[in-house]
Amino acid sequence: MATSDGIIKISNSRIREEQISQGCETCFKSSVELKSHQRVHADERPFRCSHCGTGFRQSSELIAHQRVHTGERPFTCSRCGKGFIQSSNLLRHQRVHTGERPFTCSECGKGFSQSSDLLLHQRVHTGERPFTCSECGKGFSQSSSLLRHQQVHNGEKLYTCCVCGQGFSQSSNLAGHKCSPNREKPWKCGDCGKGLNYMERHRCSQTAERPFICSECGKGIIRSSYLLKHQRELMSQQRVHTDERPFSCSHCGTGFRRSSHLTVHQRIHTGEKPFICSNCGKGFTQSSILLRHQHGHTGERHFTCSECGKGFTDSSHLLTHQRVHSEERPFQCPDCGKCYKSSGDLVSHQPVHTDERPFRCSHCGTGFRRSANLISHQRVHTGERPFTCFECGKGFTQSSNLLRHQQVHK
Repeated sequence: MATSDGIIKISNSRIREEQISQGCETCFKSSVELKSHQRVHADERPFRCSHCGTGFRQSSELIAHQRVHTGERPFTCSRCGKGFIQSSNLLRHQRVHTGERPFTCSECGKGFSQSSDLLLHQRVHTGERPFTCSECGKGFSQSSSLLRHQQVHNGEKLYTCCVCGQGFSQSSNLAGHKCSPNREKPWKCGDCGKGLNYMERHRCSQTAERPFICSECGKGIIRSSYLLKHQRELMSQQRVHTDERPFSCSHCGTGFRRSSHLTVHQRIHTGEKPFICSNCGKGFTQSSILLRHQHGHTGERHFTCSECGKGFTDSSHLLTHQRVHSEERPFQCPDCGKCYKSSGDLVSHQPVHTDERPFRCSHCGTGFRRSANLISHQRVHTGERPFTCFECGKGFTQSSNLLRHQQVHK
């Protein structure tokens, strides 16, 4: 068509055709955007890094990458002075100072500063575990959890103590590892002269600078990671007063104030024990339980009684033991006033008043106040006699019966 209207229509038709990707039919506003997009289908990477040879589809990606080699960080935080390679990284960082959480979970309403954190959190509700171990088939919600788990199979110990050289398969085990106080401490603080294993954390404690401010209470924090932890604790404390429990177990309906508590609880139902002892292979639901268990292998007893010198692997065991010396009995029965040294002893006593017998034998239905009594009773049905006399080989259902029997040989 020779008319100007006809020429415009043809021209528009050509432009529209050029702006549609032949690979996926996605439309773009300009031919430049279309050309850049088409490299996705062709896997074309024309922009090459002169340092390492890595290819990129866009020149802007190459410019950002080259800062890894040059160390340039042109985007600086006005609050704390920290520099970043990309402006998007700076924007994410600034949310630490402002407390902004634009990404909200539709299930429980919890807010996140990054969309990636929200995606990870949503797996708590859906139970999705997309990362699977090729050795044993176990699934994980995060790739980092899978990588830590795989070290159990290959025996790799990536985390090494810089003081004593001991290797660990998980960073949490290294963090909980305590070197002997007699071992060398290679760093010395220039302010107070104290010998240190970890210099950076101590130096922060010597300065008054606290650049990360909590938007809720105005408190200044040394590190961004500490600020995030502080904000989580504030939120958790608020839920104590309101009794809000937004994280519910899909198996039994129990509610929790924190997603981390729900994650630990769910392992009761799934049987998952992600924390593996490198010495004996035994699994645990929590890293803290693993650390206590590992003291049994090393023989470390950090908690010592000042009265008799007896050592303990756990501080709670030391506190219970110290009541032997003090005769303190802080746990009182509300029914009869009798006092006990531990809460466990009080709990065991209380069924005497109610005649509650929650532990039932599956064979005959007899009820017992304590699980230990049930285990002993079940041996009547199974015929099991785990306590054997080393003199004559006779077996017994209870250790007390064995002790009485051994007096015959004396």
